[in-house]
Amino acid sequence: MLDVSTLYRGGFVYTPIDPFANAMVVDEATGTIAWIGGDDAAAVHVDAVDEVVELDGALVTPAFVDAHAHVSQTGAGLRGVDLGTTRSVAEALSRIEDAARRSQGRPVYAPNWDQDHWAEHRPHTGAELDRATYGGVVYSPRVDGHSAVISSALAAASGARGLPGWEGDGLVTRDAHHAAREAFNGAVTPAQRQADIDFALQSAAAAGIGLVQENGGRTLSGTDDFAEVLAAGERGDGPQTLGYWAQLVADEAEARDVATLRGARGLAGDLNIDGSVGSRTAHLRAPYADAAGHTGNAYLTVEQVRDHVAACSLAGLQAGFHVIGDAGVDTAVAGFEAAAELVGAPVVTRSRHRLEHLEMVSRDGIERLVRLGVGASVQPAFDAFWGGDQGMYAARLGADRVHGRAGGDSAPMNAFASMMAAGMTVAFGSDSPVTPFAPWEAVRAAAFHHDESQRVSARSAFLAHTRGGWRAAGFDDRGYLDLGLPATFAVWEVGDLVVQAPDDRIQTWSTDPRSGTPGLPDLSPGEPAPTCLRTVVRGRPVFEAG
Repeated sequence: MLDVSTLYRGGFVYTPIDPFANAMVVDEATGTIAWIGGDDAAAVHVDAVDEVVELDGALVTPAFVDAHAHVSQTGAGLRGVDLGTTRSVAEALSRIEDAARRSQGRPVYAPNWDQDHWAEHRPHTGAELDRATYGGVVYSPRVDGHSAVISSALAAASGARGLPGWEGDGLVTRDAHHAAREAFNGAVTPAQRQADIDFALQSAAAAGIGLVQENGGRTLSGTDDFAEVLAAGERGDGPQTLGYWAQLVADEAEARDVATLRGARGLAGDLNIDGSVGSRTAHLRAPYADAAGHTGNAYLTVEQVRDHVAACSLAGLQAGFHVIGDAGVDTAVAGFEAAAELVGAPVVTRSRHRLEHLEMVSRDGIERLVRLGVGASVQPAFDAFWGGDQGMYAARLGADRVHGRAGGDSAPMNAFASMMAAGMTVAFGSDSPVTPFAPWEAVRAAAFHHDESQRVSARSAFLAHTRGGWRAAGFDDRGYLDLGLPATFAVWEVGDLVVQAPDDRIQTWSTDPRSGTPGLPDLSPGEPAPTCLRTVVRGRPVFEAG
């Protein structure tokens, strides 16, 4: 392919350098932005470029960053059987049986079920999977990925029956789940895995995503999978990728060795302190409202968190953990503070560590994490899918805990506004395949959070899903459109562009250009999300709408 320069004109360019910009020149040879300005000034560039793209009123924005994803699992779900829209055990089993017939004996991946959406209000069973697939290998993870139902063949191959977390009749959590997932991943052929990765990254590109942050680990996806996701991001035909590897380390040398071996940005991501609310494995201070006496699972101690953070800090690497429940967050905060006492707060702070999900952090916890420079990689779709007084979170925890009314220093769940107000770096992602690649819907979810006290402006949400994702990975000069920066952007078909009025109590919008603030699409409930027309990564188009 020959390197070319391209002028985009006749639209709207979302850039901090000019709120009225309509045009942009991209130099594909360098992969950077060569010029931004108005349509009148763009005329002088027409004869100097190789291609002119007429935007016809389209919006050009920085490409989104998905700060937490599982690429091959996303592709496998998109290419295979997805139980996310099923409404009964019978419907789910019918889909699994159809998939087994098509698979010709290959293992069947059947993710995204949620028993709360099924008429029977129970998971399917291993025996039912056996009957549906004639004794085949089936791995069927719940939508949150923290429990699964497996067939007898997979239970035997993985040894899950003899491990902690074997709940009976195919339902697995904890070690049994990890063993089953690892065994299933080992049965996937290299060709299948590469096809899954490619399909997922093309789906991300079609959603206007230019960087995907992979969260891998030995029992999550495996070493080959992780390496192939990182390699795919360097090919130039899709989004960039970077990766966080979930492996606990004890000292500086081990941290450096593991990160170098895996090509990881940090030893972080889904290094689990606890589990999830939906699977009742998130670690809570008080028992679940719908499971008397049960407070979830604690997978790591304060001392383990301390030693890992200290080791990564000394090695100059990002450390991080998956943490959701309030007791789990207590462990994380205490561990970070203990690491700061061990190696010094400046050493911890400069590595810009991060926590994934952080759904039940307290107000005090936010302040303590901010003091140590710890950022948050969060998923607004979680609140959209499961928040509110009638949602799954309220069923598991009770409305008082969901809204931060449990007393003490509790905050509402998914406290995006509180995090941002405290100065925490916040990055948005999907946790795909848990929720889909849908960045504008994530922006909408944050702007219209179920808890009004935690709503943020559309602009703040948009920045968290673009520049915030880069910042959470340690890059401060990415995620916006400016001269000389990488030309990583998306082109969108939109309606009116609006600017949110500065009123913390309500979401109001203005189309008046005199505000001098770049406009964004109207994301009010019921308004259609923008449609991606083109995605460009480092100057090269990686997606074109058909």
